[in-house]
Amino acid sequence: MVIAAAEITLHLPDCHSLKDKRQIIKSVMARVRNQFEIAIAEVGDNDLWQSAKIGVSHVSNSDQHSGEVLEHIRRYIEETRPDVVISAFEKEIIHW
Repeated sequence: MVIAAAEITLHLPDCHSLKDKRQIIKSVMARVRNQFEIAIAEVGDNDLWQSAKIGVSHVSNSDQHSGEVLEHIRRYIEETRPDVVISAFEKEIIHW
């Protein structure tokens, strides 16, 4: 079993309140969850207006496939949400 996990740091330059941030993050997470059928959650920077950290995980039997899924998620966010900037993307693949 292969577990791929990533922490994605997002910069939200157009957010001026936590309410704005919450709307954008919920939208991003719902789209990614529906498109890729992965686990996703906000994992950090909860009190910052213009920054968010989300965590994603994917389970597979192939480390190559899991790594590709994480890269597809990264590109999907960049392509579908031009108002969101990915400022950091860290991934790890664990063999269980």
